[in-house]
Amino acid sequence: MKKHQLLILSDPADPRMAKLDRICDQAQLTVGNFPAAFERSANIAAIILNWSASIEVFSRVFNMCPNVKWVHTRSAGLDKSLFPELVASQVPLTNGTGVFSPSLGEFAVAAMLYFSKDLRRMIRNQMAGIWEPFDVELVQHRTVGVVGYGDIGRAVAVRAHALGMNVLALKRHASAVTTDELVSRFFTTDQLNDMLSMCDYVVVAAPLTQETLGMIGEPQFAVMKSTTVIINMGRGPIINEFALLQALSKNRIRGAALDVFDVEPLPQGHPFYSTEKVLLSPHCADHTSDWLDNAMDFFLEQFERYRNGRPLLNVVDKKLGY
Repeated sequence: MKKHQLLILSDPADPRMAKLDRICDQAQLTVGNFPAAFERSANIAAIILNWSASIEVFSRVFNMCPNVKWVHTRSAGLDKSLFPELVASQVPLTNGTGVFSPSLGEFAVAAMLYFSKDLRRMIRNQMAGIWEPFDVELVQHRTVGVVGYGDIGRAVAVRAHALGMNVLALKRHASAVTTDELVSRFFTTDQLNDMLSMCDYVVVAAPLTQETLGMIGEPQFAVMKSTTVIINMGRGPIINEFALLQALSKNRIRGAALDVFDVEPLPQGHPFYSTEKVLLSPHCADHTSDWLDNAMDFFLEQFERYRNGRPLLNVVDKKLGY
């Protein structure tokens, strides 16, 4: 049986590499962190799995492989995976969409409850030994707008709908006939401000593309309610960071829950660290105890599809960026 030559861009010591043992009968594996590790196998490589390499290493290895037939990236986001040669090629790219959606959906709900129940105040009073009853809010009947209604966006909608919330959704290709039992109304990108003006909570779950870069800035914060909370689980640069800080400091919005940032790790001394109106997660909202195992299991399912000639899941439109 002919083995598929598979290159894995990863630290060889990563414990998830052991899961690849199950396909050793079907694939010849080469694992490495640097392009030099693939010099002998690149010319005959059929598959590249970018498990954890930088885009610089990823692009160099790809350009070493003239016969590659399929590329898979562990992450769902593609802003650090799309480089010109890959986009221009006919090689299909697949990603980890769907693997991380449930935990991100829960993070969005946790953030909404954090602000509606004022958990920061509870913790502050508890640590100070203060008994100070106060009113809390229901999220039931509140409106949440999802910016980017893909797999993650729908995971948010499932959970928000279960809490009795009204769900609005922005979708690039939304139309008058777009329907979903979880969503009361769909909006197109040119209707973004209309949707934002109706929301008590805004969840950003869009990919980072030229179209979404900076799509939420001062004009968008200006139309939001002063009680609105924005939650970003997409990519940091989708929200103009300076405009967000201004909106928070001037009480134009109530608060923000952020899992992604313009620069990561977030630099020491950044205002987000000391702003009480911000709930800060260090880009780990989807890091469940088994998230890496799940990501590798999904790749192995994809490999079985490839090996048996079945259609791959999560084939990316490389020109659109998702």
